Amino acid sequence: MSFLTEIERRRTFGIISHPDAGKTTLTEKLLLFGGAIQEAGAVKNNKIKKGATSDFMEIERQRGISVATSVLAFIYKNKKINILDTPGHKDFAEDTFRTLTAVDSVIVVIDVAKGVEPQTEKLVEVCRMRNIPMLVFINKLDREGKDAFDLLDEVEQKLGLRVTPMSFPIGMGYDFKGIYNIWEKKLNLFSGENKQKVSEGIEFDDIDSSELDKTVGESAAETLREELELIDEVYPKFNSNEYLEGNLQPVFFGSALNNFGVKELLDAFIEIAPSPQPKKAEERQVDSKENKMTGFVFKIHANMDPKHRDRLAFVKIVSGTFKRNTPYLHVRNNKKVKFSSPNAFFAEKKEIVDESFPGDIVGLHDTGNFKIGDTLTEGEVLNFKGIPSFSPEHFRYVNNADPMKAKQLYKGLDQLMDEGVAQLFTLDVNGRKVIGTVGALQYEVIQYRLEHEYGAKCTYENLNVHKACWVEPEDEKNDEFKEFKRVKQRYLAKDKQGKMVFLADSAFSIQMTQQKYPTVKLHFTSEYDQ
Repeated sequence: MSFLTEIERRRTFGIISHPDAGKTTLTEKLLLFGGAIQEAGAVKNNKIKKGATSDFMEIERQRGISVATSVLAFIYKNKKINILDTPGHKDFAEDTFRTLTAVDSVIVVIDVAKGVEPQTEKLVEVCRMRNIPMLVFINKLDREGKDAFDLLDEVEQKLGLRVTPMSFPIGMGYDFKGIYNIWEKKLNLFSGENKQKVSEGIEFDDIDSSELDKTVGESAAETLREELELIDEVYPKFNSNEYLEGNLQPVFFGSALNNFGVKELLDAFIEIAPSPQPKKAEERQVDSKENKMTGFVFKIHANMDPKHRDRLAFVKIVSGTFKRNTPYLHVRNNKKVKFSSPNAFFAEKKEIVDESFPGDIVGLHDTGNFKIGDTLTEGEVLNFKGIPSFSPEHFRYVNNADPMKAKQLYKGLDQLMDEGVAQLFTLDVNGRKVIGTVGALQYEVIQYRLEHEYGAKCTYENLNVHKACWVEPEDEKNDEFKEFKRVKQRYLAKDKQGKMVFLADSAFSIQMTQQKYPTVKLHFTSEYDQ
């Protein structure tokens, strides 16, 4: 296959939602339809110890939530599909924000009963900032929930989207009879008895035909006709360009747990979703169809296999063909590196690949050379934008609970911080280590992983810090900066990159500092933000 055909075949997308909207279940069912797995692991049902395919860390299995982004690839109708399943839990939002830099489009999952929830609003905001094409899947239709039109209104108002329904439910909850697929003019009926089987779509070119009344009953047929007429009048027609520019969002209805509406979503998705898109670097825009290889690291994961202590850097290929055993320039280190066993993913199962194309996600074995945001090229100096570190919300001192294992503790902390699980600050005054996280649940994850993967134990101590501010002085030699360092000495620390950070104890303290030292700038994100 030619290089351009390979690019056209690829669809790389992320699935985002509030926790519990059924995101991991939808991922599983997409894999099921793609023939990538034979049987879906029931995520909630602890009796089945299989667990969801995409949740491969032990702690995820125990808690029933996804805490790390996993990458899954499969072929469907000759299209190569790369799914990035992201953590929905707000404590792991930073991992999700970073993952959104590596996708070309997004599926937003919304729970029919709960509607639009806060975490969904935040994530959609990030997608809108980057004009990522979004497709909405309203899930769990087999349960009692909100009226379909109310949900569409809520999506428009709360998420600021402009929607166009591509399928529409007939009834809901106990009265749920099926879905009319507006996109393909087909009717899919739901039989509650056999939840895992879906009837093949019955084609209805003319929804006024009496066949419809026989199939779903007169009153349901009448309601459907009225609703479709209303959709026709109220909502814009689907327009591919508007969708690709991020100005129009198609909406599908279904029930991922019952395999319902998932195939329709997937069929429409591979037709309308974008193939790999150009990406902006600080130096220039890089087109996916360029011949020279470029790619960037958006995630690092240590101990994908706890028995082997390996670290994998996840690289999104932006342009060109990535080849095994070929030297590439690691831009930040200015060194040539080559990889003998680059991996493609299927959750924790990995396969060695000889070549990868734009849109693909490749796992590279890493001995500690990579950081999030690093770029690989064939020689050109490029730095891709938009992989920030945010100021954490929670701060705690970390103490070593086992003096014999100090080395393991520092190695573990070092590697977990490289993954972007949390941020590590070292106080200038006494060298104590402080961990900053976006959410409190991360402390548990860190403690658990230190013990189970590195054999080290730690305890925490509370620390009253409101925000971490990265410090940028206009002139390091002027007296104002020297005084700032002397007065704020107790609150100054270094981040993992050695940058100076001011750990402010309140918003008032930040305000006063800015007034008193106008030449010292304070930033809430580390400077490699856009």
